[in-house]
Amino acid sequence: MLGLNKKDASLLLVVVILTMFAPFFLNPFPTESAMAQFNAGYPDLMQRFVIFGIFAIGFNLLFGLTGYLSFGHAAFLGVGSYAVVWMYKLLDYNVLPGLLLAVVVSAIFALAIGYISLRRSGIYFSILTLAFAQMMFAISYSDLIGRFLGISLTNGETGLQVYTSDPQVLLNDWETVPHLLGLIEMRSTYTLDLAGWSFDFNAGYYFCAFVMILAFYLAIRIFRSPFGLMLRAIKSNQQRLNYTGLNTRPYMLAVFVISGVYAGLAGGLMASMDPLAGAERMQWTASGEVVLMTILGGAGTLIGPVLGAGFIKYFENIFSKINENVLHTWFNFMPDGLENFVVAIIYPFIGKGWHLTLGLMFMMVVIFLPGGLVEGGQRIAKLLKRGKKDDDGANTATATKPAE
Repeated sequence: MLGLNKKDASLLLVVVILTMFAPFFLNPFPTESAMAQFNAGYPDLMQRFVIFGIFAIGFNLLFGLTGYLSFGHAAFLGVGSYAVVWMYKLLDYNVLPGLLLAVVVSAIFALAIGYISLRRSGIYFSILTLAFAQMMFAISYSDLIGRFLGISLTNGETGLQVYTSDPQVLLNDWETVPHLLGLIEMRSTYTLDLAGWSFDFNAGYYFCAFVMILAFYLAIRIFRSPFGLMLRAIKSNQQRLNYTGLNTRPYMLAVFVISGVYAGLAGGLMASMDPLAGAERMQWTASGEVVLMTILGGAGTLIGPVLGAGFIKYFENIFSKINENVLHTWFNFMPDGLENFVVAIIYPFIGKGWHLTLGLMFMMVVIFLPGGLVEGGQRIAKLLKRGKKDDDGANTATATKPAE
């Protein structure tokens, strides 16, 4: 199917099912229940799941296949966002031209940065990418180039957004939000209320999900291609390849550009859902976040980065909202002294302290599951398979035992 083997086709089908039915999977608790706090099936968060999934998939092509760790990939995320907003300002709110520009501009920046950074390897490569990203952040935050040219390119710390005074030469009177070819508004949402549950079906989410499925499919093809095998060989022993007379730099530059395009596409989708671009998307913390996503999910695996992105964004948006009042509501059945004690113990790990919980979980994964969440799933599957095999063996032995 689609040029994929049976295993990869099954994995792609799993991703399609998870994304298409996400509003149901992510809302397991009734709306009025106390556990509804943990529901994640609302459009803004679901969009972040798939957008950062694209970001992590692209980063994994570089880091997972070659072992080259970039600390500056957020630069391409920010460039993609700025490109889409500029297309909104010049043409109209159609997301397709903006995404096309985001892909082209991020590819150009990735080509330039990669050409210089890939002259070094290891920690030196990582530091170079971080330096370029921080320079781009500083330039965007201060709008240095815009001030030099006499126009505002990034609008500095305020961020780039669309104003009524912008040209928007193709704008129609009815267009006020991002849309797809004038047919579907990205913010249009249909809500299904069913027996105490509420499910939101958002056009913007499904558009992003469709793009992520295409990005995931392309990643599978790259993984299984001769190009992907060459990247694995570079990760295994680049020095030995160089001794054979093979020039590995074109392969590295190609995958760096592809990875940068994925990041630019993710940044473009962020601006497509919310027509605003700011320099904060280029900060080193955003680059570090995608590193965590990839390692947490499973670097070098296909679905691992998607799982890692969903895991981290879930913690960021759900656990960070749990405050002291919510905890008191959960434990109000306890005696006052015990209730206050339990809340005092748990509170540092949620709300503003959710980073502490995420850090501890990341440490646990790195120590006990070096392969990330994917390795954890594989271990559970092996245990279940072994248990089933033992049960089948016991049943067979009982059936064949002669009657006394």
